[in-house]
Amino acid sequence: MKNQMLNSTPLNADLGIFILRLTFGGLFIYHGYIKLSGYNEILPYFGDIIGIGSETSLILVVFAEFICGILVTIGLFTRLSVIPIFITMAVAFFIAHANDAFNKKELVLVFLLLSLAIFMFGSGKYSADRLLFKF
Repeated sequence: MKNQMLNSTPLNADLGIFILRLTFGGLFIYHGYIKLSGYNEILPYFGDIIGIGSETSLILVVFAEFICGILVTIGLFTRLSVIPIFITMAVAFFIAHANDAFNKKELVLVFLLLSLAIFMFGSGKYSADRLLFKF
């Protein structure tokens, strides 16, 4: 037991990736659902920070957070699904919250870095990708 705790090799990488996907995807489903269910209330306050219109921006954020969050959670097209989340978090961190204090945008940075980690790890053994594509 002592050797396992001090060893640098993963105890169970696939289980770790699964837990990471469930947590990350679940949080995005939650945040996306809030935006989806309150769409009409949020739209007037949603800024056009990248010049494509407020409504288009909100639709893309809802897609990234809710739809892609679901895909990441079940592990379907995981690497492709995490790209819109990464872009959304990059825009949020570097543009939308660029002038905010770090403590106001640190969660966005955590999500940005976790999306990068999920992209690098992929969906893992416990995923729809594995069932469908047998990789």
